[in-house]
Amino acid sequence: MTHLRRNVSRFFLIVLLCLLPGAGSKLHAGNRVLGQIRFVAANKAAKSSGVWIDGQYVGYLNELKGSRKILLLPGKHQIVVKQDGYLNFRRSVTLEPGQDVAIGVAMVKDPRSRYPAVWSHLKLSVEPGRAAVFVDGRFAGHAGEFSGLGRGMLLAPGRHRIEIEQPGYRRFVTTVDLLPHQKMVLKTKLLKGSIERADALIRQKRK
Repeated sequence: MTHLRRNVSRFFLIVLLCLLPGAGSKLHAGNRVLGQIRFVAANKAAKSSGVWIDGQYVGYLNELKGSRKILLLPGKHQIVVKQDGYLNFRRSVTLEPGQDVAIGVAMVKDPRSRYPAVWSHLKLSVEPGRAAVFVDGRFAGHAGEFSGLGRGMLLAPGRHRIEIEQPGYRRFVTTVDLLPHQKMVLKTKLLKGSIERADALIRQKRK
């Protein structure tokens, strides 16, 4: 558990509220001081890329609109967009009260990425499907990308740490050991609650 995850700032609590269905429009109507950030995907890879604001994951780019739009308090905010195999997209934005800022995001392939000659196949069945998936600490995409007919992620054979998380849910962590050409299905349903609450429950069980 990092310091950043333990201490969520006041403005980010507002972001999380905005991610709840219908909450964003009500909050904006009641508080005109908030600014809005809109993301525009400039290529296909950007649509499924994960978005972090001030160090906190908020969702994948193509879902951050409508009831899940991003509303923030005025001030400076750091935005990072990530996708495995691509260079991180970074942008610093200073919001004024009531300002609406559109950010175009184009993901560029990382020339340092190397792909193994032999693959294993991992398919996911996760609820909710919009949850973020991390493989060995790197953002791989959202769960819905790796579920369904003909879908899944290709991984190098061996041991991999899989983390699945979504704001408002407890984080799921597991390890898989994959043989060459093996096909595996990983199923889980995230439990509602905060990461902090989940850690507290773990500490209680250890006492």
